[in-house]
Parts: sequence; C-alpha cells; structure tokens
Amino acid sequence: QLQLVESGGGLVQPGGSLRLSCAASGFTLDYYAIGWFRQAPGKEREGVSCISNSDGSTYYADSVKGRFTISRDNAKNTVYLQMNSLKPEDTAVYYCAAADIPGLGSNLYDYWGQGTQVTVSS
Repeated sequence: QLQLVESGGGLVQPGGSLRLSCAASGFTLDYYAIGWFRQAPGKEREGVSCISNSDGSTYYADSVKGRFTISRDNAKNTVYLQMNSLKPEDTAVYYCAAADIPGLGSNLYDYWGQGTQVTVSS
C-alpha cells in the first residue's frame, strides 16, 4: 500500500528552524515528484515546494524562497523540507504529496500524507 508519512512539525519561535520529513512506504520515492503543501485555518491549500523526479530540479513559492530548502535522500526513501527564518505566517498544517510530474498545483498530486502541524509563535 502506497503511503506517505510526514514528521518533524512542532512549535517554534519566530526566526527559528524546523526540518520536516516525508517518508514513503510501498513505493520508491524517487520515481515521483514530491511536493510540500500547507494549509492554514480558513485558507486554501498552498503549494510550498517540490522536487522533480527526473533531474532533481526544485521549485519554491515566492513566500518561502530563500528560507526553505527541499531535498531528497533516496537511500532513506525520504524527502525533507528544511525551514529557516520561520515567520508566524508560516503556521499551517504541512502535507507532502507524490505526483508523476513536478509542480506547485495540488491537482497534480495523487498521493497525500496525513499532515504535520507547524506553529510559529512567541
């Protein structure tokens, strides 16, 4: 059974850092483009970042460019999202998802994790 599991969320002060992990089971992660999305209360789901399955190209939303870094460790079948210089507006549930092609549109993605909460607050 194809499954994605996120971890690493939590409470952090503004300016702090977190690293989210997206672990795959039931399939080989590097066959897919992997995206990170977030959804804050009362807001639509937003594409944050993705990493290509073909050449490792990375994509970022303007709101996180320069602060977040996506990477993959194929040996661990895991994709990471390193989040630095966190702001209160980064507070959301973060999801990882798998797709055949990369992009920041959620409609591209067929497989989704359950999400992990990130709260940025002093």
